Amino acid sequence: MRPEAGTVGELAWQLCAWIDRLFPDADRGERLKRALDRRFGNDARAVTGDLCREVEGVAHEFSRHLALEYLADGSLVPDTEPPGWPPQDPRELQLRAGSVGEVTRRPDGVGVLALDGLDGVHIAAPYLNAAFALLRGARGVVLDLRRNGGGDPGTVTLVLDWLLGGEPTHVSDVIYKDRTRQWWTTGRLADLATPAQTPVTVLVSERTFSSGEALAYHLQSQRRARIVGQRTPGAADHITPVRLSGHVRALLPEARVRDAVTKTNWEGTGVVPDLPCAPAEALSAAIDCLRGSGGRY
Repeated sequence: MRPEAGTVGELAWQLCAWIDRLFPDADRGERLKRALDRRFGNDARAVTGDLCREVEGVAHEFSRHLALEYLADGSLVPDTEPPGWPPQDPRELQLRAGSVGEVTRRPDGVGVLALDGLDGVHIAAPYLNAAFALLRGARGVVLDLRRNGGGDPGTVTLVLDWLLGGEPTHVSDVIYKDRTRQWWTTGRLADLATPAQTPVTVLVSERTFSSGEALAYHLQSQRRARIVGQRTPGAADHITPVRLSGHVRALLPEARVRDAVTKTNWEGTGVVPDLPCAPAEALSAAIDCLRGSGGRY
């Protein structure tokens, strides 16, 4: 029976119903539903922002990506079908240059690309291709993902095309309840692709999240880069926005990632650095690592 409207018990009930519809991993989804029901099934407290965070805390044991946003004015119209992601504002993406934060060619020949997000590939590609061109011929490459909160898997694949080069490479499978989508590099980045002998390091931190983690993880699994910094949070699910009620908007898992090499992912464990260090020390540590390297790791 559906709990009283506006209570935490009803919120848990709504989440469980959407988990049945969307969650890509049946066993993990069932364990999440049982945990929510045990903790909140009979909870008659009125939903608040603080209680949404309490529900998130339980959910994060099973999916680090599940998130709840509370709107006090109750202005949301609940969804009956997942609406999908709204389009990004092209002007905003242009103003931040496709989240290319910085491109530097150091006097020692090392190139540094700070990529602070993964905006839609159709808008981000020109900015990224320009960055790749500026780093052509670098003696080594540092990819700085310490502030990268994620975004478009297509942009992940474009960056992988740049760093992997060569023939098309199977990167991952994204598994939904009813289908699987494969992600491959194209091998068609022409002379912008980084030569295989060019060493690469990737900087990560506790702020590297979601598709930012995916980029680091796939480069590590393909043995193309050494990872430097802090272990990442461990959010590997693909998510979709759903308005649960007038007060609560959720980000709910709809697919899981399976890396083509490891046959698993970083959910819950995070991307584990090859060279752990504090974020403030990561760049100098990564450059030192490049100096001692002659090619692929």
